Amino acid sequence: MENLEEKTICPKCGSIQIIKDFDAGEEVCGECGLVISNEIIDRGPEWRAFTLTENTNRSRGGLTSTLFWDQAFSTGFYGNKDASGHRLDPKIKAQMNRLRRYDTRSKFDDTWRRNLSIAMAELDRMCVLLNIPKNVKEKAANIYREALKADLIRGRSIDSFVAASIHAACRVMDLPRPLKKICEASTRDYFDITQNYRILIRDLKLRMPLDTPNKFIPEISAKLKLSRKTEEKAAEIIRSAQLRKGVSGKDPRGVAAAALYMASIENGEYRLQRDVAIAAGMTEVTLRNRQRGLESTLDMNHLMPSLPIIQYEITTQ
Repeated sequence: MENLEEKTICPKCGSIQIIKDFDAGEEVCGECGLVISNEIIDRGPEWRAFTLTENTNRSRGGLTSTLFWDQAFSTGFYGNKDASGHRLDPKIKAQMNRLRRYDTRSKFDDTWRRNLSIAMAELDRMCVLLNIPKNVKEKAANIYREALKADLIRGRSIDSFVAASIHAACRVMDLPRPLKKICEASTRDYFDITQNYRILIRDLKLRMPLDTPNKFIPEISAKLKLSRKTEEKAAEIIRSAQLRKGVSGKDPRGVAAAALYMASIENGEYRLQRDVAIAAGMTEVTLRNRQRGLESTLDMNHLMPSLPIIQYEITTQ
């Protein structure tokens, strides 16, 4: 029995003191005893739980996610047994198979359903290849659904829009995934993906955060197997260069690679320029240019006196 004050008024005495009896399923007036309603629906669970583990395991909340084309709301015909557990007759089984086939076809009558089913499968495949976490994957799925709702994919490639959505989600969630790797995992070429990415930015009015060099330090350092001390030194170099406005207009990935290369030399973790350039996805010329730019900005002769002079020997055949 629970005594709750609600806006419900007793039609006999006008009292608002209404008692809800969930065991009997009745609403009773607390003043005159009139049964106002005998059809109370108990919306709570039909089971009891005494521990947190039991409460979690017995919950009936279904799995809903934008990663599924139907958000896991659709149903289907499964099994070869009836409600009593008996096997179906061959005639009934054939009829159920036909109903299952018709049900599957009816779900894909709409164009957007077929589009989402293909897109979510491609999204799952690419995210596995690129090692994309679940939160970024869900963000990419939401971006693709917004593009589909805005009718941006009509007449264009689904795979390229999926790749563009993944790139946009990585940018928004600050996940370092270069566009070249996304294009390698996709079935479409670089030009098609970048064109659709610009369409997403323009029509969906997405505001992308600016990439900073510190974002790419952990990725490059992990490939080069550098220590935490070297990463901290590279972050210090970048911070000093930012205070002197020395990284404006420069590729943040190149600045991060140059800072890691300089920090590795100072800490005695020597790495070849070729290895650093490969880990950062750039050429050695770009790495050397970013290194010279940081050295001139920070006046490395004063900040890092232990930095050795690197000489390049040119051989002729």
